Amino acid sequence: MALYYRRLLISALLVLTIVSVNADGEDSDDEVTVETIEDNYQSPKIDSKSIYLAEHFDDVTAFKKKWIKSEAKKQGVDENIAKYDGKWEVQSPSRRILKNDLGLVLTTEAKHAAISALLDRPFEFKEKPLIVQYEVTMQEGQNCGGAYIKLLSRGMNTKADLRQFHDQTPYTIMFGPDKCGNDNKLHFIFRHVNPKNGTIEEKHSKKPTQRLDDIYKDKEPHLYTLIVRPDNTFTILVDNKEANAGSLLEDFTPPVNPPEEIDDPDDKKPEDWDEREKIVDPTATKPADWDEDAPAQIVDPNAVKPDGWLEDEPETIPDPDAKKPSDWDEEMDGEWEAPLVDNPACAAAAGCGPWSAPTVPNPNYKGPWRAPLVANPNYRGRWAPRRVRNPHYFRDDAPFRMTPVHAVGFELWSMSPMLLFDNVIITDDERVAEEWAKQSYAIKRAKLTSDSRTWWGRVLRATSHRPGLWALYALYCALPVSLYVLYLRRRSQDTDSITKKTDAVVEDDPQQSEGEVEVEGESPEGEAEGEGGSTARRSKTGLEGHVEPEEKTPHVDTEGAGDGQRKRKPRKE
Repeated sequence: MALYYRRLLISALLVLTIVSVNADGEDSDDEVTVETIEDNYQSPKIDSKSIYLAEHFDDVTAFKKKWIKSEAKKQGVDENIAKYDGKWEVQSPSRRILKNDLGLVLTTEAKHAAISALLDRPFEFKEKPLIVQYEVTMQEGQNCGGAYIKLLSRGMNTKADLRQFHDQTPYTIMFGPDKCGNDNKLHFIFRHVNPKNGTIEEKHSKKPTQRLDDIYKDKEPHLYTLIVRPDNTFTILVDNKEANAGSLLEDFTPPVNPPEEIDDPDDKKPEDWDEREKIVDPTATKPADWDEDAPAQIVDPNAVKPDGWLEDEPETIPDPDAKKPSDWDEEMDGEWEAPLVDNPACAAAAGCGPWSAPTVPNPNYKGPWRAPLVANPNYRGRWAPRRVRNPHYFRDDAPFRMTPVHAVGFELWSMSPMLLFDNVIITDDERVAEEWAKQSYAIKRAKLTSDSRTWWGRVLRATSHRPGLWALYALYCALPVSLYVLYLRRRSQDTDSITKKTDAVVEDDPQQSEGEVEVEGESPEGEAEGEGGSTARRSKTGLEGHVEPEEKTPHVDTEGAGDGQRKRKPRKE
């Protein structure tokens, strides 16, 4: 058994050693990459005239000069919660990925928060596309709240305007993730100006073509890109993969252009308009032989009681083996009755108790009489109001030409804190946005991929949103410790067993007298062990020793039992 535990322990340690070596080997390979990524990382920088805003949040001083926290109050809510008092801070991510990489963090939860910045120059919707791109890391997941960005319309031209940024501030585009409960959204909303009367209406894009549940719970950075083109097409990318695409003219609700014709609001259905396609035949009469009172079921006239039916035997009888409980009080509990059990006499019989014939459908049953339906001679079809030209009709074939954008901001409310925003860029060149992502998001993703290849990285990644796996990891770590403890215990037991197999007196042997000490080998007088293998004893109070004659030795399974009978503990095999 000891050998089994030794082999099991050695196998477990061998497996752990191999895993550790592999992990260390991967770590050592990745360490070079990780350190290279971290040491070589610099804030993204692109010198291009096509950039309207490029913010990496790594320069705290520059951030404080450019970004303005709102001092406004949310409209239409209680005064106690109207203030935009959510906290914004520039700080490192909770899980550091790149050295010296900072982000804009909404540190509070369940508070209104707004912050914004002016563009380097306004974006005009003319011949070039609009590209909006930014990163979001939901560091503690997201239960309910948004992480979208707003492109603020012309009129937000100064920092003083930005201090009054609130939920009703005019915006041109709102874009980004939003979640509450099981309702996951990826917004793309643009505010369209009616060219006929100047009214503004929000247009909401169709739903994404793929599910985006993981972005709200994996606690990793995700890249959101919106591309709106002068040909009125749009594309939405999540982590550089297409999540939605379509047309501004066709894939928004309500549609940009209203219908040319509408129902005449003044047209009313005539009072004599008959929309009934079928009516009850007014000439129909109930047949004279129609019996509405006939039952649906009748007793089967052909039924015969089966042979062996015991009508005098009840189906159940009092249990003959039941006994009244000793504590039964008839004054309190009433008269005791034995519980009922199936009558054993009925087991082999066709049945017991009074027999009654079964029921069958009544062939004469017809039910209540109803007159048949016939075609309505006055039927005129479904009424619909006449169509007239829509007085509000217009045709806008270039919804891309939206209100110019002068600023960008986050106006949010979230039940989860620590939302992190990073690497915001607004440009009119897709290649610039791609290069910006290569210098920021792509490096983070490479670092995360590098970390995930290590043994420890895989554990952290797997348990980031599945904490139950920590139990398996704890069990994995506890296995070698438990085996080692079992091994030590078994080894101790084996040692004790070997000791007890000898003829030494156990320390707590009740048969050994207090004044005796056992000595193996020769006695002080030079006496050796006899043929019977008896052991000489020496008294603490004298030097006299002797060998116990063999015939006087008690019959026990041991050698050298001494002067008296000494019971040895049984061996453990």
